[in-house]
This record gives sequence, structure tokens and C-alpha cells, in this order.
Amino acid sequence: MTGLFADDSEQIDRRTSRWIRDAVGERLQQCLRPESRLPTHLEQLMSELKKRDPEDDSH
Repeated sequence: MTGLFADDSEQIDRRTSRWIRDAVGERLQQCLRPESRLPTHLEQLMSELKKRDPEDDSH
């Protein structure tokens, strides 16, 4: 059985990574009620993603 990351030669670039993160965020906003908050663990993960994205100077 091959792992999800078995082929290191096909890594995504930062632009694609950011696009995916933004798309997931938009979907979460559509699915969750406006007054609801993300679970603490998801908030921590999103915060970590923002810290790791050097191109993210919009927030």
C-alpha cells in the first residue's frame, strides 16, 4: 500500500497551497452557522497555517 505522500516529486507550490486553504475556509464558512466557532483544535491548526504562509500578508 502506498502512502498519500509516497511521491515527493509532486509537491504543490505555495500559491496552490494558499488557494486550497482559502477554498477550505470558504467552505467551512458556508457550512457553519455565523455565530458558531471552530473547535479549538481547528482554530489552532488554522492559526499555524497562517503563521507558516509567508505570502499571507492580508491578515
